[in-house]
Amino acid sequence: MLKQAKDRHLLKHIEELGAQIQAGNRRALARAITLIESARADHRKEALALIQTLRGTGRQALRIGLSGTPGVGKSTFIESFGLMLTGQGLRVAVLAVDPSSTRSGGSILGDKTRMERLSRDPNAFIRPSPSQTQLGGVARRTREAVTLCEAAGYDVVLIETVGVGQSETMVAEMSDLFVLLLAPAGGDELQGVKRGIMEIADLILVNKADGDLKAAATRTQADYAAALHLLRKRAQDPEGFPKALTVSALENQGLETAWRDIKALSDWRREHSHWNKRRAAQAVHWLEEEVRSGLLARLTDDPAIRARMEQAAQDVASGAMHPDLAAAEILNRLFPTSAD
Repeated sequence: MLKQAKDRHLLKHIEELGAQIQAGNRRALARAITLIESARADHRKEALALIQTLRGTGRQALRIGLSGTPGVGKSTFIESFGLMLTGQGLRVAVLAVDPSSTRSGGSILGDKTRMERLSRDPNAFIRPSPSQTQLGGVARRTREAVTLCEAAGYDVVLIETVGVGQSETMVAEMSDLFVLLLAPAGGDELQGVKRGIMEIADLILVNKADGDLKAAATRTQADYAAALHLLRKRAQDPEGFPKALTVSALENQGLETAWRDIKALSDWRREHSHWNKRRAAQAVHWLEEEVRSGLLARLTDDPAIRARMEQAAQDVASGAMHPDLAAAEILNRLFPTSAD
């Protein structure tokens, strides 16, 4: 009876929170994101129940992944770009993944302090989250936060990654378009940009195209446009994409053009069914990722398995056992085959 009463109370709480989120309550949305980011087992149960409750809203936002190295002006760009979109009557959510301290796990930069005007806009929502050393600079639960923002009725969700050298492919697996922000640089700088990022970018924006840097930005844009043309041409994209443009977040130059191209590419993919196929493939990808993460969590949570892992680690470190053989032995104990 007590368990049933607790379950009813939990269900009522989840339904109320879900209703507040759908009504556009920003505080409720913030509480919900805190809930899904929690590592506690009871919070995880509530988070999954909340996501299930919100699945039927049918709301979809345009998800835009954004990356760039520190100092390129990501926060300035997001603020100017976000204010332009809210000025057009759109609701914008920003999920800004901060670099995490390796000691405390806490955020280092604090994005809200760097986007003060946008944070005061009633049609905008900014949520900084520590990356918690996650590969790709994307917090593990960012994709679930995207789902919550969509349920809250936001039209555009900007996912800003850390951009400090990790693989950025994870953000491409949770966004509809991927935008790479770059600063004006010399021609040799092109060699330092990862080919992998170039291959997933739908739009490259050379920021700071103003003042003394305007000419350099134009040259950089031409270099990247040529590189994109040589690197790839995807069958699922219209003529002219991917492309490189110059923008100035400081002077609000080129933002309208960038938004027009983002919309054009998004609309084209919708009309040619690539949008739904991409999201379906992403859903399968995250299913597999959750299974992998869950299996690794079970390995560390089970005392017997953890002890065997620690012993295997000692054997490998001392040279008594080859890493492949040690791993095979542990896996065979966990998942014995019929031959065994």
